[in-house]
Amino acid sequence: MISMNGIVSSVKILKYSERPLVYFKLDDSNCLIAGHSLNFLADVEDGMRIAVAGEYNSRKQFVVKKYAVIGKTKIMMEFEMMRA
Repeated sequence: MISMNGIVSSVKILKYSERPLVYFKLDDSNCLIAGHSLNFLADVEDGMRIAVAGEYNSRKQFVVKKYAVIGKTKIMMEFEMMRA
């Protein structure tokens, strides 16, 4: 399994289903996530730094198996804003 980290941009939902397929760019790499994609959408937005682990597919897209947000997640920041 390959790991990398960077800044997220261009988050898009490609396929709406029980497990949505989400596309995003991590620095210059094209990435896809299907497993845990709903959690990913709740945790991550453009400009956030994350670490990911996964493999490249035949189209040179990085398929994410695991991810971790470096710093605070989107939900944490929204919760803090509600309390203020």
